Amino acid sequence: MSRVILDDQAIRRATTRIAHEIIEHNKGIENCILVGIKTRGIYLAKRLAERIETIEGEKIPVGEIDITLYRDDLTVKTRTEEPILQGTDIPVDISNRKVILVDDVLYTGRTVRAALDALIDIGRPEQIQLAVLIDRGHRELPIRPDYVGKNVPTSKSEKIVANLSEVDSSDEVTIEQNNKLPL
Repeated sequence: MSRVILDDQAIRRATTRIAHEIIEHNKGIENCILVGIKTRGIYLAKRLAERIETIEGEKIPVGEIDITLYRDDLTVKTRTEEPILQGTDIPVDISNRKVILVDDVLYTGRTVRAALDALIDIGRPEQIQLAVLIDRGHRELPIRPDYVGKNVPTSKSEKIVANLSEVDSSDEVTIEQNNKLPL
């Protein structure tokens, strides 16, 4: 059983609002770069870049980061297999820049922690900010987003599924009952 909590129009409104907030908070986009966490974070970052360009009349660099090797939840079985790397592509030096890290759903904070480690290995940003489409709570690490499309309080027995047309059949975010409860 699933329920739609954001349809395509709501996602568009949320990304437009986040784009405005990024511009306002940074007093423009000078010295800023958007970096999407693979997979869906990169598509959200590209959408934000399009909205920012429409608003500001100038392009903001967009990069993508693969956190596969930085994850702390790889099981012993997974570690014996070769991890599938998707590659990191950041078109500019992030040192002394404001990096806006972009992801679809913020849950425990572990994905963001892995992305922070990966960014620091690449360079030393002036500042790292976090933009997420959905913040569902249940943090295990002290990580807080700077920009949020929608806060969705959930129970641990629920699952948020973010679908984006670039990789899925449609744009929508649903909340589902998770049949697999954590041990």
